[in-house]
Amino acid sequence: MCQVCTVAIIGGLGLSRWLHVDDTVSGVWIGAFLVTIIYYSISFLQNRKINFWGRDFLVSLSYFAVAFIPLYTGKIIGHPLNRIWGIDKFVIGAFFGSIIFIMAIMLYSWLKRKNGGHAHFPMEKVAIPIASLIIVSAGFYFLTK
Repeated sequence: MCQVCTVAIIGGLGLSRWLHVDDTVSGVWIGAFLVTIIYYSISFLQNRKINFWGRDFLVSLSYFAVAFIPLYTGKIIGHPLNRIWGIDKFVIGAFFGSIIFIMAIMLYSWLKRKNGGHAHFPMEKVAIPIASLIIVSAGFYFLTK
């Protein structure tokens, strides 16, 4: 996880809202952003040696709650016509964005290990996760168009 990825994710989220694309696409970027915030928060707690039962789960749950409860009360999430596969578009996008982002980071780590601890090309650490999110966003864009 790097700061450049975080900035790129924020840019992707801003761009998706500015272009008024479907909520599934915005959800992909929100999900990835939540993963980065959760990662940095858990790292912060770990560096300060702050440990408690269920720390990682509770931190993750609290960030998702802080993100989704205002969206639900603001009627952005939960509209009956804003669904895909029976689930809210924003929620399904965030779910896939979170999962794909985590898998892309794991893929980068695996590729780096296979290459003797070195990246294959400059900025590979940023390119793989962001490219994965762009591919998923494009898929949802064409799926919901």
